[in-house]
Amino acid sequence: MKEIVLDTETTGISIKEGHRIVEIGCIELENLIPTKKTFHCYLNPERKVSEKAFQIHGYSDEFLSKQKKFSEIVDHFLDFIKNKRLIIHNAEFDISHLNNELNLFGKNKISNEVIDTLVLGREKFPGSQVSLDALCKRFKIDNSKRTKHTALIDCELLSKVYINLIDQKEPTLNFQNQNDLIGSNNSVVSYFKKIIKPSQNEINKHKEYLDKNLKKNYY
Repeated sequence: MKEIVLDTETTGISIKEGHRIVEIGCIELENLIPTKKTFHCYLNPERKVSEKAFQIHGYSDEFLSKQKKFSEIVDHFLDFIKNKRLIIHNAEFDISHLNNELNLFGKNKISNEVIDTLVLGREKFPGSQVSLDALCKRFKIDNSKRTKHTALIDCELLSKVYINLIDQKEPTLNFQNQNDLIGSNNSVVSYFKKIIKPSQNEINKHKEYLDKNLKKNYY
C-alpha cells in the first residue's frame, strides 16, 4: 500500500476570501516506510500573503512572486498522488484549498482516499490537545526543526505521528522487497538478536541471590 503524507501552506485560511496555496509538500510511504520519493514546490499565489499566514510560514510576497504558478505544476502533482491514500493533518483545510486550485484550472476534485490524523488523534486521545506539535510531544518526536510551519518538515513529522497513531511504531520490513538488504550472492540478509544462555554457575548464583533476598523481605 502506497500512501502520501501531504501538507500545504497558504496565503490565509478562507478560500472564500480568495486565499491560495503557496507551498505543497508530499512524502511517499510504502507499507509505512518512506520510499525517499517526495514532491515539493513553492507557488506564486498571484495575491498578497496575509500577515497572520506570514507569521506562520514566513514566505514573503517577493519570494513567492518568483515561484511557479499552480497551473505549471498541477499535472506533476496529480501524477504523484494518483491512486494513493493521502495522510493529512486537518484534511478538510488542505483538501478544500487543493480542490479550489484544481477548480480554478478546470481540473477534477481530488478523489483519493484520505486519512485525517487530526480525527485519529481526537478519537485516540479525547479531550486532549491534538495539534501536530502536541502529538509530537506525546510521542516524543523531536520537532525542534519546526520553527516555522513549512510543508516538508511538517510532512516528515506527520509521517512519524501517523505511524504512532495507528500503533505501528516500528514498521515491519519485508526484506524480500528491499534491494539494499540483499547480499552480493542474492541471498537475503538475516537480521536477529543474539540469544545468550546463562551458565549453570550463573543460574545457581542467581537462585542463591533470590533465596537470600526473599528471606530478607519476608522477615
